[in-house]
Amino acid sequence: MKHLSIILTFSLVVSSCFSQIYQFRGPNRDGFFSDTSLLGEWPENGPEQILEVEGIGKGYSSPIVSENTIFITGMKNSQDYLSAIDFEGNIKWQVPYGNSWEKSFPDTRSSPTVENDRIYVLSGVGELSCINAETGKINWTVNIDKDYEADWHSWGVSESILIVDDKVICTPGGKKTSVVAFDKMSGELVWETESVGGQRSYASPIIYEFMGIKYVLAVTAQNLIALLPATGEVKWTFNYFNEGFWDSQPGLIWTNNPICDKNRIWLSTGYNFPSVMLKVDSSGSGVSKVFKDQTFDNHHHGGILIDGYLYGSNWLSNGKGKWVCMNWETGEINWVQDWENKGSIISADGKLYLYEEKRGNVGLLNPNPYKFDLISSFKVEKGTGPHWAHPFIAHGNLYLRHGEVLMAYRIK
Repeated sequence: MKHLSIILTFSLVVSSCFSQIYQFRGPNRDGFFSDTSLLGEWPENGPEQILEVEGIGKGYSSPIVSENTIFITGMKNSQDYLSAIDFEGNIKWQVPYGNSWEKSFPDTRSSPTVENDRIYVLSGVGELSCINAETGKINWTVNIDKDYEADWHSWGVSESILIVDDKVICTPGGKKTSVVAFDKMSGELVWETESVGGQRSYASPIIYEFMGIKYVLAVTAQNLIALLPATGEVKWTFNYFNEGFWDSQPGLIWTNNPICDKNRIWLSTGYNFPSVMLKVDSSGSGVSKVFKDQTFDNHHHGGILIDGYLYGSNWLSNGKGKWVCMNWETGEINWVQDWENKGSIISADGKLYLYEEKRGNVGLLNPNPYKFDLISSFKVEKGTGPHWAHPFIAHGNLYLRHGEVLMAYRIK
């Protein structure tokens, strides 16, 4: 029995160490996906569409694809639903997990985060649920925004839950606390930070490793927060709200994850508010500004850093933006290009994938710091509303969501 106990314990440790997390904007939340041997160009009418699923509910959230299932959230009536879909397009189960945001732009935003047989998802009013991936049964629920007195911004909750070791982490903002962590198996509170100020933002926290130390970077509608995931200790904050003029809201409409590389962190929020490059000091205990930029004010679509250059789109108005390439080190803008409209950007196999927000044009781009180097494009015809869901790549397929329709295209 002693040997059996040792074997079982070892198996659990190995399983935990090598468990894969499937989440918003890829394994590291940086927009990079690991698929290789993908098509270098697409047929004239676009890659072959292999999947089309309706009935998932309205939403701007991204599809999240695990080893054998597609998970996606959507709003039906006044409830947020999580759907599990097989690769043939069959809905295996569909379960409500909380109340939707019913005010301005009510469609579901939070993308699920998946680890092994557990899915973590946040409703439009801040109810966190852990759901069994095989059955759709809800394991536990915590009403984070009610219990921790979140201060909502104008458009509810968009955050996707972050898993760090044995914890799930969420950012309610407000005066009581800013960031909270729960045991990922039981839902019991592990820690809550002090409040650093600011409403709930729309961005999701990320993991940032620097000088051998793991940090969580989370944001409120005013502040970037660096904290230690084991204890919730806040190591430093940066008040991004003070970097520009913002007269219409009590906090920034901040939707983008920070983008990090070595000792640098880039922040952007659109609306003609300056993006900011920060430098982390050698001790990891504070940051200073390197430069500010007014051109590359990315709205809510993310950016991609490749070989020292940052690619993405900027904000000219709520309905218009261009594509931009910026030198990561200097902040110099290499090019600004009109192509349809602003939109989301991800990367796989050395290429950039663009998903324009207004008419649904999808582009395949070479990451070229000297020009906007478009290779191929096609247009998404199904679905309604803005094309705001970020793309996802898995198993050689490009997954796109437009309103109540999920589509997949073979790109391998």
